[in-house]
Amino acid sequence: MTSVAVHHPEHETSPWPLVTGLGVVLCALALLAYYPWRMPLLGLVLGGGTLAMLAVGLAGWAREFFTHGTEEGLGPIAVAAFIVSEVIIFGTVFAAFWLGRIDHAEQWASFIPANLDLKLALWLTVILWASSATIVLAERAFARGNRGASQFWLVATFALGSLFVVLHMNEWSHLAAGGFRLGTNIYATTFYGLTGVHTSHVVVGLAIQLLLFGVLASGLMKGNRITLFRGAGLYWHFVDLMWLLVAANAYVIGGTR
Repeated sequence: MTSVAVHHPEHETSPWPLVTGLGVVLCALALLAYYPWRMPLLGLVLGGGTLAMLAVGLAGWAREFFTHGTEEGLGPIAVAAFIVSEVIIFGTVFAAFWLGRIDHAEQWASFIPANLDLKLALWLTVILWASSATIVLAERAFARGNRGASQFWLVATFALGSLFVVLHMNEWSHLAAGGFRLGTNIYATTFYGLTGVHTSHVVVGLAIQLLLFGVLASGLMKGNRITLFRGAGLYWHFVDLMWLLVAANAYVIGGTR
């Protein structure tokens, strides 16, 4: 017998999307206050407000979703639309890289830092793609009803993603110490633009995984509530796929003399 999703009118008056959205707005204001406005104290206060509102908003939103009996809405379509918008964002950064690469083709070799480590890019690729495998294992374990195994593979995914971020930040520090900074030349600007935008998406993916682990551990997430898991998996696979393009452009094409 096919079950029919029941519409819950209280979803239409949920406060949690508004709280989460205000958290995103505060994040932008915090960055403006800290950097262009040169008001670090205000930036830190707004940053704290950002974290609080995002934590409360996302937690309330997740709890509201998982305490209802059936899934409803356009979850998978919304995730797909979100990923399309992300492709557009990455596309603009790739366009900036190629415009700079073409316009400065003759000088480009002089822009490449001597301490750029192409082997690290390979290791970062291995780490991210291994995390794609572990999140698939986590979703499959959840679908089988093995909550413990699902949590284990989710923790493994989070650990691999965190390792990627730590190694990337260490690389940025190493390159900056060698004189390759954001404003050094057009290659530096586009290199940090590409890798920075991508790493920020990895951090968002890690935050989603923390939320997913929380609802798994709380027992709110039942076997028939797979939308969040699938959405988190799709987003993570997208981030991993984008890394191939980022690495190919920022390291291989950009780092070739």
